[in-house]
Amino acid sequence: MAVSKETVVTTAKGALGELGSISDALVLGGDVTVTISAKERVVAADKVRVALRGLEGVANVDVRFAEAPASRAIAEGDLLPNVKNVIFVMSGKGGVGKSTVATNLTMALKRAGHRVGLLDADIYGPSIPTMLGVEGRPFSVDGQRIEPIERFGVKLMSIGFLLEDPKAAVIWRGPMLHGALLQFLKDVNWGDLDFLVLDLPPGTGDIALTLSQRVKPTGAVIVTTPQNVATDDVFKSVSMCQKVNIPILGVVENMSYFIDTAGVRHELFGKGGGAAVAEFSKSELLGQLPIDTTVREWGDKGTPVTQALPSSAIAQAFVSVAERLVDVVDRRNAEGTSSETEGPIIDRSGGAGRKRLNVVGG
Repeated sequence: MAVSKETVVTTAKGALGELGSISDALVLGGDVTVTISAKERVVAADKVRVALRGLEGVANVDVRFAEAPASRAIAEGDLLPNVKNVIFVMSGKGGVGKSTVATNLTMALKRAGHRVGLLDADIYGPSIPTMLGVEGRPFSVDGQRIEPIERFGVKLMSIGFLLEDPKAAVIWRGPMLHGALLQFLKDVNWGDLDFLVLDLPPGTGDIALTLSQRVKPTGAVIVTTPQNVATDDVFKSVSMCQKVNIPILGVVENMSYFIDTAGVRHELFGKGGGAAVAEFSKSELLGQLPIDTTVREWGDKGTPVTQALPSSAIAQAFVSVAERLVDVVDRRNAEGTSSETEGPIIDRSGGAGRKRLNVVGG
């Protein structure tokens, strides 16, 4: 027996209490969609989900927010015209936990009620299939567009979904790599999204450059660890973004510290790296994430810790980063800058054109 709309509204209101209000509710069989207004989005959404899933006849609960995030400027010919915000997650350095941050950041955005997709742009080392426990293959309904795989309500695409052997290496030259990446952007049916998060590979090579030319991103989230051996490379990634007009939205310092069983804090990799990168990039330090074994454990099991243990301290740390990111995105989209609409300035002259880049005032 299907639950009534009145029961859904009453239950959701009771769960929200003083946290927010209900603006709409839709019941289709066992699928319930509730639209709410709330300041503490993640907390409010979780309370509503838990309450509604306890009702007889409810199979799926989708919580949305009346206050949609602001959109980037979408020009004619944009490869992702139905995606409000395109977020690059970059590092310039391998081993800093960039894919872990991208995955849990995506899940935190989803749990906050946003429509979210995650594109694994690391063609040579795809991690998303493992971290999200996906083994299926994408398909096409109309023979024209690829349907992304969905997991936990997030739309996903990765080259890892297309490999016969997950342990096989992808041995491609640049043109094949670029072709696959552009196909993942323009030929995948992403639908209407608030955020599409792109997990970029380490370094400042072809993929980052191709994306900067073909997609107008809202901006980049830079991931680093505290020590100099990481930040030295991350500075280069920031410098590349500045040269090709990719706005820096903020910095995430991963593996910032470890708290032992006695409650003592240990800064295993030093301190200050994230703040230094934020200062260099003229952006915010969105958060400092501790070393927590549950992140690795649940990632290996195919369920991000933000989904598996949403009330844990480490999950809430990711939620805090996501909330600050949304604030930055809304502020930047509302302000806008003329320099961001001009597109990247790339010197292809082999060095002959360097002088014109240094000319000031004509």
